[in-house]
Amino acid sequence: MLGLIEHPPETYERVVAIAATSEGVSRREIGRHTWANQRAMWNMPREGLKQLYDQLPGEKPGFEEVWRLTGGNPRMLGRLYETGWNAEAVIGDLRDEKGLNTFTASLTGEERLWLEEAINDPDTLMSRERIPLMNRLVELNLIIDNLPDRDPRPWIDTPPPPKKDPELGIGKYVAWQSPLHREAVRRALEGVKP
Repeated sequence: MLGLIEHPPETYERVVAIAATSEGVSRREIGRHTWANQRAMWNMPREGLKQLYDQLPGEKPGFEEVWRLTGGNPRMLGRLYETGWNAEAVIGDLRDEKGLNTFTASLTGEERLWLEEAINDPDTLMSRERIPLMNRLVELNLIIDNLPDRDPRPWIDTPPPPKKDPELGIGKYVAWQSPLHREAVRRALEGVKP
């Protein structure tokens, strides 16, 4: 994208580029440029996910269960639908795709304890000694770090809940991408013992 902005194939008076990503590393790479103007967009509000859920054909679990599993993450809604609403399959796929067995095996005993704490409260990662672990979780796209203020003005859609939501894994500063992501990490921690 930077190449197209700096060296467009044609002559243009202005170039506007829009990149949408949930990946923290991508956000950091784009955000380090002074020409970038970032706006937070993270998981759908309950009403938006319900509209998407209602459009899916066929038999499906109740919306409250789907909300509890996805936390508003539309990609996880799609993955649940693709697997016939099999949450165990999605958790297993996430565990494999993210290399969570290897990741958890690479952790020190102290890091494992920190990660276990973060499963219940992701904000525990927001301390100086735990930030390297938090950065690894961001690189794996398991969490979103440094959630912007809940002030609705800078958000593209509805901001996250005004307070922590432990059921969905949402802290004040850090949140799991979805409850399914959090559960995949929990299972990997349980399955790989030091």
